[in-house]
Amino acid sequence: MSHGRVDSAALRALIRQGGEFALIDVREERPFGAGHILTACHAPLSRLELRIAALVPRLSTRLVVTDGGEGLAERAAGVLATLGYGEVAVHDGGAPAWAAAGYELFWGTNVPSKAFGEILELACHTPALDAGEVRRRVVEGQSIAILDSRPWDEYLAFHIPGGIDCPGAELAYRVRDLVPDPATTIVVNCAGRTRSILGTQSLVNAGVPNPVFALRNGTIGWEWAGQKLAHGQGPRCGPVSEDACVWSRGQMDKLAQRAGVTTIDPATLKRWRADPDVTLYVFDVRTAEEFATGTLEGAISIPGGQLVQETDAWIGVRDARIVLVDDTGVRARMSASWLAQMGHGGVAVLDVDVRDHAVPPPGRRPHGAPAIAPQAAHEGGHAMLDLSSWHGFHREHPAGAVWGLRARLGDAVALMPADRPVAVLDDEDGHLAALALADLARLGRNGACVLEGGLVAWKAEGLPTDAGGQDMPNARQDACHLPWELEDDPGAAMRAYIDWELQLPEQFARDGLLTFAPLVSEA
Repeated sequence: MSHGRVDSAALRALIRQGGEFALIDVREERPFGAGHILTACHAPLSRLELRIAALVPRLSTRLVVTDGGEGLAERAAGVLATLGYGEVAVHDGGAPAWAAAGYELFWGTNVPSKAFGEILELACHTPALDAGEVRRRVVEGQSIAILDSRPWDEYLAFHIPGGIDCPGAELAYRVRDLVPDPATTIVVNCAGRTRSILGTQSLVNAGVPNPVFALRNGTIGWEWAGQKLAHGQGPRCGPVSEDACVWSRGQMDKLAQRAGVTTIDPATLKRWRADPDVTLYVFDVRTAEEFATGTLEGAISIPGGQLVQETDAWIGVRDARIVLVDDTGVRARMSASWLAQMGHGGVAVLDVDVRDHAVPPPGRRPHGAPAIAPQAAHEGGHAMLDLSSWHGFHREHPAGAVWGLRARLGDAVALMPADRPVAVLDDEDGHLAALALADLARLGRNGACVLEGGLVAWKAEGLPTDAGGQDMPNARQDACHLPWELEDDPGAAMRAYIDWELQLPEQFARDGLLTFAPLVSEA
């Protein structure tokens, strides 16, 4: 199948002209993280059918697909055409051609947000303390509260002893209950820099009366200072009092006005939903637990702090309309203020309590493919093909399973016995496995089926599992190494990571594709 093509100069002009347009990089996360175009969203070919509708909701949106020059973009363009996208072009030569044209490639993931964090700190002079100073104040018994701005699962992996988990958009909403004494010093941390900076500046912008500081370099800085991290359970933010809610809503009204965030009513949202010419995203920025109790019809669940941290994973179309919803308006306004400062001019807050308009969130969709129960697969001698994330597979998988990337399925099939039927599992409720059945048939493995219920069902039936699997082909291609995961020299990796974050403003300025407008203090 032939598709339109654009060279790097034409692609750069297309990005700079503005208007609705999506640039999708279809490599796996690790090669994507090794060097990509700043404005590219990441949707790997292996899972493209499962990701693209949320990233690019309108089939008529102009799309350019890029890669590492290895031909994945051409394959992805064919998939997109099959799905009904009508205006798809391939970026000639991918990332190598972009670099050869003299343009910037960015290392890492969620780069727009990380660059914004560094530019924000420079513009606003966000206050920060070194880990040694924080530790000294704690030892001396000074009144100090450490708030960890990461999601609960990240906090459980490691955190500063005594730190309270309070993710991004929850900070201004819950701070008056967590730290009622205005004389108490607040220190906000994440694992590195971005969410420490944004969390601190969130409280500053909200007008919190306390002294507020970012923990310089987050938990990395804590370890550099010779301090130990805690693991597992720790204190977590709780319910919000009426007084705290009233205070934070008043402060967020003023902040949203400063940031140029508009509010809309349900009638406006209804008109926007009916507009076929403008892309619309509706995000519920409450916690996942709150979302599970009911949400606005069609809303996507992403807590506000993570939406701001991962804009490139959720907003595929630049210059689209973005509507944020919650219950009190606090978290939606805080999140919207950040998106506006990051250049998302079409952001608005739906000024309702989402609980008054909620429907049950969509349940799990059936995958509709031939399936087999775990016990039957085990007794029938099925070969197991696991398409879950590498992290998930490495943590635990059915004993004897082979891991693979759907985009490179032939590598995994080559390791599987040719005389045994194949059962496929994933971490997508069977939907990725169902897509892979046709791929397997093209590779000569007919009669494959989905392992119903995946690993959860397999374990529930008491069947054997295993862990590890470093020798699998394409291992870790779907996930970047984090600095603390590198066993050879994690200290050097952490320093290189922090140095990379610190240089982002300079590289961002050289690149010139995006413009940020941080709110500076009114004082």
